Amino acid sequence: MQQTDTNIVIRNPFGAMDVPAPDDREVMDYAAIATLAGDAADVNAAAWAPIATPSDPLDGIWASRWNGGADPTIAGDTPEKWKQGRAEVRVAGNRIYLRFDWDNGRRHGLIDAARQGERLVGKYINLTNPAIARPWVGRVVDAARIDGCFPNGRLDFRR
Repeated sequence: MQQTDTNIVIRNPFGAMDVPAPDDREVMDYAAIATLAGDAADVNAAAWAPIATPSDPLDGIWASRWNGGADPTIAGDTPEKWKQGRAEVRVAGNRIYLRFDWDNGRRHGLIDAARQGERLVGKYINLTNPAIARPWVGRVVDAARIDGCFPNGRLDFRR
């Protein structure tokens, strides 16, 4: 996609700011140690999303939630609290883009990840505060569940 005003080429299919260097050394170092079992004991195993599962692949509307950091713009937030929102997943070749929000749609994030079988390896950027970017590793458990983690906590998706 290309923005006509600036001639900046955008990689992600949402037209949002791209995640900077989604395959850099920090991401690869984190991916080497991050593990997601994808089993019934995982914190994302229980159904928590109010979105019906379509019969299509990963593309489409999802629910998102994350923890592991306190959002200073949310009164009383703590790292342990889940921040939930809506998400949209778009697959483009071997890349998966996960755009999501929280705080009733006031905050937005984007993940750009390479698909390596069921494993997703990439980076997250906070589109509301682009200074915040972190490595992210995910696991596609099935068409209704993507488990994810970043160095401080979890960033999961469900339908």
